[in-house]
Amino acid sequence: MAMVQLHPALNRPSAPLVSVCIANYNGMHVLSDCIKSVQTQLGTASVEIIIHDDASSDDSVAWIRQHHPHVELLASTENAGFCIANNRMVAHARGDYVLLLNNDAALFEDALTTLLTMACEQPTPSIISLPQYDWETGQLVDRGCLLDPFYNPVPNPTTTITEVAMVIGACLFIPRSLWNTLGGFPEWMGSLAEDMYLCCLARLRGHPVLVAANSGYRHRQGASFGGNRINAGKLQTTYLRRAMSERNKTAVLLICTPGPMVWPLLILHCFTLTFEGMALTLLKHDAKLWKQVYGNVITQLLHHRSAWHRQRQTVQNERTATVFAYWRTFVCMPRKLAMLIRYGLPEVR
Repeated sequence: MAMVQLHPALNRPSAPLVSVCIANYNGMHVLSDCIKSVQTQLGTASVEIIIHDDASSDDSVAWIRQHHPHVELLASTENAGFCIANNRMVAHARGDYVLLLNNDAALFEDALTTLLTMACEQPTPSIISLPQYDWETGQLVDRGCLLDPFYNPVPNPTTTITEVAMVIGACLFIPRSLWNTLGGFPEWMGSLAEDMYLCCLARLRGHPVLVAANSGYRHRQGASFGGNRINAGKLQTTYLRRAMSERNKTAVLLICTPGPMVWPLLILHCFTLTFEGMALTLLKHDAKLWKQVYGNVITQLLHHRSAWHRQRQTVQNERTATVFAYWRTFVCMPRKLAMLIRYGLPEVR
């Protein structure tokens, strides 16, 4: 069992309003930008910074203790994964609000003020994020995401849409009480689509997912798992990212889709996923794609079907939102088809 060593922060705020939680694994080279962006925030809100180091091998723990003694550090002796890391930090947090922030992201200087102001304006507790900008180019990546029928994120580029289907865990602001009510991230997911699950669960219970029109954060996209970027006009991804993403999105589809529509949708999803996997495997002459990604998803679905179905029953019994309210942040056009038309076959490494 993994042990977590606590390195208390110097002069830790007695009653912080916001707890900024940063999951770190071998991110010593990017942490400085991330921490500095929190420390230089405008406004007077009391903030604590908590970092969970996931058994890094790059001396992150020693570096944090030396250069940032005012950070509360949870150092795991074993690699636990993104979901467990964030759950541990929120359990340790004391702020009324929690901001999950990737170690490869950096906030604009008015980010916390913007998030707090928007949170206070909402009639019900909400999940909120900021516009995401690419670290290298400075271009807008998204203002949160909509979802297609198969739970593929569709970036929202416009300020006219402020209520979205999901925001990514790289910058996710939530009242700590709502996090506890929802139960945090499902630890069995490991990483990828855990933010989608949390956002879908919130919307099923009548808590909107919102994106501020102003401020923002910069993000080194795909730094953790590789891929998830358009380079030289081609979509690049990795076997690990694809495998975890497809498995977890399938679970979210099964667990969160309200009403009987889930069953034909799940069958169609499995059919299209099988067709996609066979086509890519043949076109790229790469049996690894089927074995590690697509065939693995079907195997995982069969293996976990009872547990996922029990979770579905629990989630749907607690649903308060109407089916229409849940689906209004979805779009009809399949995201993968749109990406195929625009960029061609993805490069998988």
